[in-house]
Amino acid sequence: MKQHGFRTELPHQTLDIDGNELFGIRPYQLMVSSIAGCSAAVFRKIIEKQRIELADMEVEAEVERDELEANRITKITLTFIVRGYHLDQGQLEKTLQLAHDNCSMVQTVKNSIEIEERLEIVHLKHLNQY
Repeated sequence: MKQHGFRTELPHQTLDIDGNELFGIRPYQLMVSSIAGCSAAVFRKIIEKQRIELADMEVEAEVERDELEANRITKITLTFIVRGYHLDQGQLEKTLQLAHDNCSMVQTVKNSIEIEERLEIVHLKHLNQY
């Protein structure tokens, strides 16, 4: 416990947790970050196994909360923005569904938080485009 919130010591870093962003990461942000991070990591791992070459990937998260139920998270929309050459929309959509089915964090909350994934593909044409 610290003056504002709590501090946890992890093997490679210290993490401050507080309901006020001025003093640390908010608990709901940790929840969303773990779901987005897990989903992205599984998606990337499957992409690498399929030998799909990406130049870059970002994940954006939109969060819906219910103020009447203690401000609980009701829905998280994850938008995966992938950049690369010769990317196949259908293949990436199947891969994203596979990631959804194999992400431990998504599966942990699947009966209490709606998780929606979206895919945006940016087709690069030149090596120096990105």
